[in-house]
Amino acid sequence: MNTVQAIIIAIIEGITEFLPISSTGHMAITSAFMGIHTDPFTKLFEIVIQFGAILSVVVLYWKKFINFKSFSFYIKLIIAIIPALVFGALLKSYIASILEKPFVIAMVLLLGGVVLLFVDKWFVNPKVFREEDINNKQALAIGGYQVLSIMFPGLSRSAATIIGGMQQGLSRESAAEFSFFLAVPTMMAATVKSIYDIYKESPEVMNTERIHILLLGSIVAFIVAILAIKFFITFLQKNGFRMFGIYRIVIGVILIALIMMGKL
Repeated sequence: MNTVQAIIIAIIEGITEFLPISSTGHMAITSAFMGIHTDPFTKLFEIVIQFGAILSVVVLYWKKFINFKSFSFYIKLIIAIIPALVFGALLKSYIASILEKPFVIAMVLLLGGVVLLFVDKWFVNPKVFREEDINNKQALAIGGYQVLSIMFPGLSRSAATIIGGMQQGLSRESAAEFSFFLAVPTMMAATVKSIYDIYKESPEVMNTERIHILLLGSIVAFIVAILAIKFFITFLQKNGFRMFGIYRIVIGVILIALIMMGKL
């Protein structure tokens, strides 16, 4: 992976991390186009810069994350992350194999798009409009939905947790924000685990040049993600999920066609 490739992937990550269109799927397809998807460092890079993008949440919602007077917020995040920690560890090899199959990711993108076409009609009477009103049971249920994005790369962690939140009675905005909050401990754990695994299995992967690439990618993803979050919340309030569903379907169909023609 060179610097230009790193910046391209980081921009894509920053744009897609919080949108319900699968940042993992977009990065996997992009790296496949570039011919670097089988490189162990590429896989590490894609996880580390996700955490870089996630840090934008801490900056934008810093009052939430540095409010030590309300421990219930942290407790809900801990409860919600438990399913992902358990299933992430159990499904590690399965996930790695799926990420090497663009066709599977393309199909999940397409089918997830079909679901997003109808989400706004399924959940029309929200009862929870603030994070403070989310209870521990609802937090655990949302964490369970996050597992679906682990099992099916291309589904979108954001889409899974937002839909899970709406199913639990949260409004679109509160579900999106809790999805953002949950992403912080989730990606922190994934980043630490990935760095440890890579260093343990292939210590030669990490060198000064690649550490610089990781830092550059994380900074680019962080900056772009700040802009993407602001766009997403505003767009979601006005338009819902339908346009994201159409986008996913179009991209899924294009990718499947390219794969069938042997172009990807």
